[in-house]
Amino acid sequence: MSVRTRIAPSPTGEYHVGGLRTLLFDYALAKKNNGQLIIRIEDTDQGRLVPGAVERLLDVIEEYGISWDEGPRVGGPHAPYVQSERLDLYKKYAKELVEKGQAYYCFCTEERLNKLREEQRSKGMPTTKYDKHCFGLSKEEISQNLSQNKSYVIRLNVPKDRIIEVDDLVLGKLTFPSNDLDDQILLKSDGFPTYQLAVVVDDHLMEITHVIRGFEWLPSTPKHVLLYEAFGWKIPNHAHVPLLKEAGSTKKLSKRMGSVAAADFLKEGYLPEAVLNFLMFLGWNPGTEKEIYNLKEFVDDFSIDRIQKTDLVTFDRQKLLWYNGYYIRAYSAEDLTTKIIDYHKKYYPDALFINWTDPLYTQQVVRLLQERLKLLSEFQLLSSYFYSKPEIDKKLLIEFSGSVERSSEILNSFLTCYDGIEKSGWELPAIDNLSHELIKEKGFKPKEAFMTLRVALTGQTTTPPVFDIAALLGKDIVIDRIKDSLNEL
Repeated sequence: MSVRTRIAPSPTGEYHVGGLRTLLFDYALAKKNNGQLIIRIEDTDQGRLVPGAVERLLDVIEEYGISWDEGPRVGGPHAPYVQSERLDLYKKYAKELVEKGQAYYCFCTEERLNKLREEQRSKGMPTTKYDKHCFGLSKEEISQNLSQNKSYVIRLNVPKDRIIEVDDLVLGKLTFPSNDLDDQILLKSDGFPTYQLAVVVDDHLMEITHVIRGFEWLPSTPKHVLLYEAFGWKIPNHAHVPLLKEAGSTKKLSKRMGSVAAADFLKEGYLPEAVLNFLMFLGWNPGTEKEIYNLKEFVDDFSIDRIQKTDLVTFDRQKLLWYNGYYIRAYSAEDLTTKIIDYHKKYYPDALFINWTDPLYTQQVVRLLQERLKLLSEFQLLSSYFYSKPEIDKKLLIEFSGSVERSSEILNSFLTCYDGIEKSGWELPAIDNLSHELIKEKGFKPKEAFMTLRVALTGQTTTPPVFDIAALLGKDIVIDRIKDSLNEL
């Protein structure tokens, strides 16, 4: 039997990074077993739909380099893959359950339901449940209500005093008392199914063999088991994986701590392969010391039995940053330059560097900054002085020399020295040698001299080697910036 996995995101917002992690597990399981990954859009909660969310979530999955075998944009034998286009199916199966006595029409008004909840709360019940009032209606009463077009929902008829068993591929054997379950609504009054009905019908019809989903869906599992049994269908394998929490917290990921949407990490300057590599280890490990994985290697090594049996795993944002820095350094300067330019064209099209007309020059800048970059977005700030004249802080100019007079002496000495170098000889070895000879001759301390020069050329105190910068900027710009700094003094 072919392995078929699925993801079923709801277009009620941006695609969550936790969903991307689960998608990775689904993808790896399917591909390792020569199976298929299906994407299905669960848009039955019409009140919470966000315009454009479907296209954005499909776009971001593609941007992370993950493909699917069936679903929107690619089609497949089980189309349509959008639940709002499958409403007749859900109505058919809901009414089939009614005919079997596994579900029933409920005509209760919102006023009655609210009163019921209030009464149950006043009695100290930890959770409120429907009281099966409409389950006792006669066929005649039901027919009369339907003929009068009374609003109704269809509810699951949960059996009493039953222990429901689930063999979870991650958590092992689980049991749920049926008396803890509510008679879940399956079909809403607007004709749309609830998640509980739609997910079971679609997973069956789309021949899903493995359901991998977050730990928060565990309470829904016994309801799904009852539905599979009611229909007489085989239950797919289930695997509930840990949710993601903030480092040092027991709470799930929060926007207050940083990005949670998969697209936002790309906008912040993270590389797709770095994010994926980081996510692979959130709830799974290979049992070795290996930390660097591409997608193919992950597929080869993935196994469900190495998923952690816990409800929460730490989303360590510093570790993610480490991964990103690793991948940035692994690129050639040429390829990284392309990445940086493409990144800014997409997210910051008005950025100054879009007008840079010399890609070889930018490549040289990238080569100098590559070891310092942790995010693509840092490049513009770290490289600004290579493309435009920096603002010079007078206090910074004298910070390392101790006085205006000393800084002026240092900069005037460099000005005279560099002015004597022919443009044809303006190269790193010459600049480096002459600068060291100068400070030895003048008796300047290396730190006071070279840091003062660094500030004059860049406006910053932390940069690549100052003579590498000078060599790349060129003689004319170096001379001009030293003069400007002297004027500032």
